[in-house]
This record gives sequence, structure tokens and C-alpha cells, in this order.
Amino acid sequence: MRRMSIGWNHAHLATKVGILGGALLCIALASISLTLWIGWQLEGGAAAVNEAGRLRMQTWRLAHQSAGGGGGGESLRPLTQAYDASLQLLVDGDPARPLFLPRDAHTLQAWRGVREGWQQLKSTATDGLPAPTGAQAEALVQRIDILVNAIEVRMAGWSSLLSSVQLALVGLAIAAAMIFLYASHLVVFAPVDRLRRGLQALEQGALGARVAEDSQDEFGDLARGFNRMAQRLEAVYQGMADEVRAKTADLRLEQQRLATLYEATSFAAGASSVRDLGAGFAERMRRAAGADAVAMRWLDPSQQRMVLLASQGMPPAMAEAERCVAPGACHCGSPGPHAKVIPISRERDHKSHCAKAGFVAVTAVALTVQGRVMGEVDLLFRDPPRPSQADRELLDSLASHLASAMDSLRNDALQREAAVAEERGMLAREMHDSIAQSLAFMKIQLQLLKEAQRGGKSDAAVRLIDELELGLKECTADVRALLMHFRTRTDGDDLLPALQQTLQKFRLQSGLLAELEVDGHGAPLPADVQVQLLHVVQEALANVRKHAQASQVHVRLAHQPHWQIDVRDDGRGFDMAMDPPDDSHVGLRIMRERAAKVGAAVALESQPGRGTLVRVSLPEYETVNPS
Repeated sequence: MRRMSIGWNHAHLATKVGILGGALLCIALASISLTLWIGWQLEGGAAAVNEAGRLRMQTWRLAHQSAGGGGGGESLRPLTQAYDASLQLLVDGDPARPLFLPRDAHTLQAWRGVREGWQQLKSTATDGLPAPTGAQAEALVQRIDILVNAIEVRMAGWSSLLSSVQLALVGLAIAAAMIFLYASHLVVFAPVDRLRRGLQALEQGALGARVAEDSQDEFGDLARGFNRMAQRLEAVYQGMADEVRAKTADLRLEQQRLATLYEATSFAAGASSVRDLGAGFAERMRRAAGADAVAMRWLDPSQQRMVLLASQGMPPAMAEAERCVAPGACHCGSPGPHAKVIPISRERDHKSHCAKAGFVAVTAVALTVQGRVMGEVDLLFRDPPRPSQADRELLDSLASHLASAMDSLRNDALQREAAVAEERGMLAREMHDSIAQSLAFMKIQLQLLKEAQRGGKSDAAVRLIDELELGLKECTADVRALLMHFRTRTDGDDLLPALQQTLQKFRLQSGLLAELEVDGHGAPLPADVQVQLLHVVQEALANVRKHAQASQVHVRLAHQPHWQIDVRDDGRGFDMAMDPPDDSHVGLRIMRERAAKVGAAVALESQPGRGTLVRVSLPEYETVNPS
């Protein structure tokens, strides 16, 4: 018994579980096999009872056929053969289904009694075809009843046995469960509980907790591993507090760096000028690096001078002397792509302003945009700095944000300046092409008027005054048209309402009949394209009012197969062969310039006395989504 206990303790967990599981499996298979065998016997006995009942029915049929006399021997032959087959089936059984007689002596004796009664009945018949009378049939049926009773008695025994086996299986299942639970407690639960108690002790800080190593199975290996882990934890715990404090300090510094970077980014987004941006970043970079002074320099457009954009902590004399220096003139030279610390030697750099001010080191950070150096930030120290890699990366990030923000401010300023210059140039062209020409004409007429007055030519003076009055009216009309030209906007959805409004104003100003025809429907154009096309139409209408001497104007807007606008008048027209349209015609040049901005083309058709057609064609164009 002691050897068995020692062998059990040294067995692996899989072996223990396998032994327990195998034993329970064998018991379960044996129990199941027994119940299946008993169930098979019951099914076979039940089928035998059914077959014996068929013999009883066949006996009465034979008696009925004999008493009725119908069919003679030929009608009895199938019944006789079926009777013989049923008797033989009872003793032989059916391999296709559970049908067999119980093999006890009482049942076999009852079957032999039935067979003897049938043989006697056959021996008294002619041609082997028995024709039992009612009394003979009654006697044979009694033998069959004895057989059925014998089978049922045997089946009752089997049913009792099955009930007993099932009750035994219930008890066996309960016993097996108890045995399995007890064995599981010994093999699994108890070692797991010891490990759990050991872990709880470790969680509560008792690093000296150990687990008993009383087996050689997997749980024994776990216990030994747990003890080694506890020893190692006890050894490591001594230095963990210092490491945690160091990591906490690093995390706090990293948080401060991220906060500094976030604050600088927010400040850059809201800065409105380069000087404000430079001053704000200079103060933040100085604080982030712990520097005593900071100088922020920016390259001028010629790339020849470094201008002091902002400074803090520098002596006034030093700031004044270094307000404008040549790139690379400082002892630190040109900064690299990353922040670098450059020591300042009093012996080597005694003439530099940094050494005279008492600084012993400078950290130079380049301000670059897309690989192009735009300036630098010099952080000055009176004590030698020891920046970490994270500090250098923070300075590089701040410098990158600063350079990008300053370049963005400069680009915004250039774009605003370009937009203003373009608008002014367009306004100047419009005024030159309309008002300036009218004023020049009136100036000439005014000089002629003075000459007519000196010469006493009153008729000529009156005519010139009328011409001046007409010119003044035309100049006023040009001013109104120019104002309308710059105030007119599309609604961003469709060009048609703007064209209708333009024609309405044209009717009021000129008194001419103006009609609008729309052909088809199309998706709306982008707003900037609509504005340019509208201005072209306005210029064409202005030329009609000034030069065409027309009585009516017809404007046609076509959407398919591509956008096209026709402005046709019934005025005097002109000979295109004698006076071909070119850029010397101011109105036509303006229309072509505007159309070219959106990829459109302007065509002109005219004949003397038959009016003029101005056609604006926009080829295949990507329209905007109307939704």
C-alpha cells in the first residue's frame, strides 16, 4: 500500500486523470452494455409474443376455412405454409430484427408443445393439409397461450432485471461522482487551493510565502515554479520602488513636454503676426530648454542677412550688436537639422558677444521648411546644459511648428497681397477701358470748346457743349455699369436668375428691348465660372449700348450639348473683312480675357446693317453637384 501511495504521488497529472477516467469509462461501458443486452432481450421477446399471436390467428383461420369448406385444399395450403414458417421463425429467430424465443427450459417446452400439437394435426390431415375442427383449434390455441405466458414470464424477469440494473446504475453514478470528486480534490483542487493561498499571500505583500512541494506531477512543478517566482519577486521588489519613482518622473517630464508642445501649437494657430509668433515661441522654447537667454533670427528674402526677430534674457548691448548678422558669422556657425549644443570657450571666442555676456554654451536649432533653412533659434546658457534626447526632440518639434507657422503667415500675406493686386489691376483695366476713355474724350472736347470760345465760334461751342453733355452722360452710364459689374453676383445655384437681373437693368439703362431664351436644362456650373460668364455677357451688352445703335437684343442660353451663350443685336454691325476683330477692340479683349480664365472661347460674327453676334462657348466642363 505504501509503494502504491508513493507511486501515485510520483505519477504525472495526466496519468492520474487517465487512470480515474479509464476506470469510470470501463464501468460505464459495462453498465451500458448490460442495459443494451437486456433491452435487446426484451425487444426479441416482445416480437416473439407478436409472432405467437399470429400463430393463434392462423389457427382460427384454418378452423374457419375447414368449417366453411371454401376453396378446398388449395385455400389451406398457403395457411399451412405460413404456419410452418411462423413456428420455424420462433425457434430460428430473425437476423434483421430482434425476434427470438427465450432459451429457458419452460419456454422451449411450451414451444415444443405447440409444435407437437401442430404435427399431430397435420398427421391426421389428408395430403398434409390440416383442417382442424373447432375443438382441435381450441386445443392448439391453448398450447399457444401456454407459450405466450412462458415468454411473458421470462420478459417480466428481464424487466425486473433491467429495473434493478438501472437502480444499480444510479447508485454507481452517485458513487462514481463521489469518487471522482474526492480524487479531483486530492489531485487537482487541493494543489490549486494551495497555489491560490500562496498567490493571495503574495497579493497581500507577504513575499516570503511558499507552497509545499509534496508531489512530482505538474502541480508539483507549479509549486516549485511558484516558490522560485516568489523568491525572485522578493529579490526584485527591493529595487522596484526606485525604478517606479524614476519612471514616474520621466512620465511627468514627458507630460510637461507634451503640454508645452500643445500650448505652442495652439499659440501658433492664433498668432496674427510674425513678430508676435516669434516672441511667443522664443519665450516657450527658452522655458522648455531652461535657457538663460534666447535669440530668434530670421533670414531676409535675399538670404544674405539674419535679422533678430525676437530675444529674451540677452544684454541690451548684445541684442543691439547682433540685430542683423550674416549667416554663419556667429561662432556657432550654421545649425544642423537637429538641435546641437555648442560650447563657448572664453579663450577661443573671447571676442564674441556670447562670451562677453558670460554664456558658456549655446543650443542652436534650425528653422526649416521643406528642407529649406529659414532661420535659427539660439538658446544661451551660463551653465553647461545636459539635454536628453527627449529634450532635443522637443526643441526640434517646437522649431518645426514655428517655421511652419511663420511660413504659413508669410504665404497668407502673399496671397492676400496678390488677391488685392489682382483686384486692383482688374479695376484699373475696367476704369481705363471705360471711364478713362470717356474722360479723355471730354478733355479733348473741352480744349476744342476753349478754342471755339476764343475764336467766337458760338455754333461750334454749342455743338461741343452738346457733345460734352453726351460724353458726361456716357461716362455716368459707364460708372453705373461698372458699379453694377462689380456688384453683380450669381446665387451659386444657377446662372439664369443673374442673367434675368442683368437684362432687366440693361432695359432700364438703355431703353432697348432685351429678350432671354433658355434652351434645355443642365447641371449648374461652379460659382466662379458663372461670375466670369456673366461679366462677359455684361460687357457684350455694354458694347451694344455704346456702339451698336440697335433697337433690340436677344440673349440665348443653351445647356446642351455644352454651355453656350449668344448675345445678338439688330444694330448697324460692321465689316469683319475690313475691320477684323482683334485685341485693339477693348470690349472684345476684355471679354476674351474673362472667358479664358474659365476655359471658354468668344467668337464674333457681324455684317454691316445686319447686327452683331457674340457667342461664348464653354466646352465639356465638370459641373457641380446640384445637391
